[in-house]
Amino acid sequence: MLHKIKLLIPIVGLLAVSCKKFLDINTDPNNPTTIEVSKLLPTTQRTLGDALSMDEQNGGLSEVLAVYTHQMSTRENPDKYGITGADVNLQTAWSKLFSSTANPGTTFPVYGVLQNLEDIITKSTEAGNLVYAGIAKILKAYTYSVAVDVFGDVPYSEANKLKQGILHPKFDDDASIYESLFPLINEGIADLTNTSAPNNQEPGADDLMYGGDVDLWIKAANTIKLKLYTQIRKVKNVSAEVNALLSGGKLISNTSESFLVPYGPNGATDDRNPGFYDYFATQRSNHVSPWFYEILKGYNPNIFKNNPDPRLKYYIYNQVNATQPSRDGNQTEYRDGPFVSIYFGSVGPDRDRTQQNTISLFGIYPVGGKYDDGSATIASASSGTGAAPYRLLTYADRLYLEAELINTGVITGDAKAKLAAAMDESFKQVDYVITNFVNPSQNVPALFGTAAVATYTDKVLVEYDAASTAKKLEIIMTQKWLSSVGSAVDQYTDIRRTGYPVVFDPSNPAMAPGGRVQPPINGDPVNPGNQKSVPVQQSRTFALALPWFQTELESNPNAPAQKNPSTYKIFWMP
Repeated sequence: MLHKIKLLIPIVGLLAVSCKKFLDINTDPNNPTTIEVSKLLPTTQRTLGDALSMDEQNGGLSEVLAVYTHQMSTRENPDKYGITGADVNLQTAWSKLFSSTANPGTTFPVYGVLQNLEDIITKSTEAGNLVYAGIAKILKAYTYSVAVDVFGDVPYSEANKLKQGILHPKFDDDASIYESLFPLINEGIADLTNTSAPNNQEPGADDLMYGGDVDLWIKAANTIKLKLYTQIRKVKNVSAEVNALLSGGKLISNTSESFLVPYGPNGATDDRNPGFYDYFATQRSNHVSPWFYEILKGYNPNIFKNNPDPRLKYYIYNQVNATQPSRDGNQTEYRDGPFVSIYFGSVGPDRDRTQQNTISLFGIYPVGGKYDDGSATIASASSGTGAAPYRLLTYADRLYLEAELINTGVITGDAKAKLAAAMDESFKQVDYVITNFVNPSQNVPALFGTAAVATYTDKVLVEYDAASTAKKLEIIMTQKWLSSVGSAVDQYTDIRRTGYPVVFDPSNPAMAPGGRVQPPINGDPVNPGNQKSVPVQQSRTFALALPWFQTELESNPNAPAQKNPSTYKIFWMP
């Protein structure tokens, strides 16, 4: 077991000691309310990306949820749905979102995303710089929606009100928070389009996401609303609202308009995608999930069987070739030629053997690592730029949402055509990210437009035509899951609200007969024939929500008792 030691960042409930300091917030020259919003906005956007990302070094929600959605496997706490309120990944993500206490290790005090956004809204509204205010309101709504999707009830109506003397905010009902987000987004759009506002200061390069482009922010805002309406469709009739959004036309309509948090290379500052850390980590612990890999390979007997995904070389980088033994001299647990990993829920004898220079890593997409050109070299910091963005909501996502809405009868239309368009954009998205963000030194072939992509999509659509309505929804959601590798938050939401994609369940006898799973035949070049079957178990059932950060509960007298993640339901779950 690898143990991560991280600095504990104080969060919402740990404020009593500094009450006087925070009540004097307007007179503190180092407080973010006195910092130019042009400096605060990019920091806040990047912190949002960090809070949601895969980050083995510092922790982020996707570091947990990529395991829960079976795109990644690990030896650490997320395995077997084992996250507790004391987990360091949870602590870090919660703090980055909710902290009202400054992190002193920065040029200027950096607070949690939501405190910073509140400060931007206040300062820019007072100055009449409503473009900044509108952007901050849209980001605030998005951030709270994600927090509700993952945690359920969270501090909202009393959060970030230290000047009013509220040190211990109550946790608001998740459904009531969601309802307030739609008018908040509308307020943001109204600010962006207010032609009477002075706007003596407007965002430009300091807006990392859209460069201050008001039209793109409006499209993102409306697409966020589309996502939220889709997520509550089982508890509310949203047909009128969805149709109004679609007929309005102001939605993300091109991959280049996608809602992203950009990262960069390691230059004067290290701006690399947090998920790239595995390329230079001294102890690699993140593995690509065999479940995810086998669906990409066409091995899964129940979906996309015998239909290998052409994104495989972009998604996964193998450090060894198909004939090399382990570089680390240890028996592997799961091997399929060059691909090396471990199972979710494994209790096998080879699970904890080091495979530092042998395991397969996430590739040029989604973390800015290396395209698998067959070189089979040991990964290092020089293997890639790490400059891949964190994808919050893409054009492909929008199309998958529409396909789902048509399939489930919320709107009318051609779900198959939307699925086909969504798959096309998913492939284009890989090319777009590599060309416009990653900028690799190696030669990486374009993906979209190849014969392999055409063959793959044609086979998926043939499978779709032959499927029941429920199976068609599974195909839509599984394609969305494949497209969204590296951005696991929405996929966790999708699994809980739709039941798809189907993920590995060690307690399911069809998936693990007798509590064991069998790696591919002849997958290990050192030991031809059957690899050893691997015992697996699941100590907890699938988590319906993440626990709240335990220190917050202990220090905030208005916080609820810790939830049972296996039974706690977010309001949009029927």
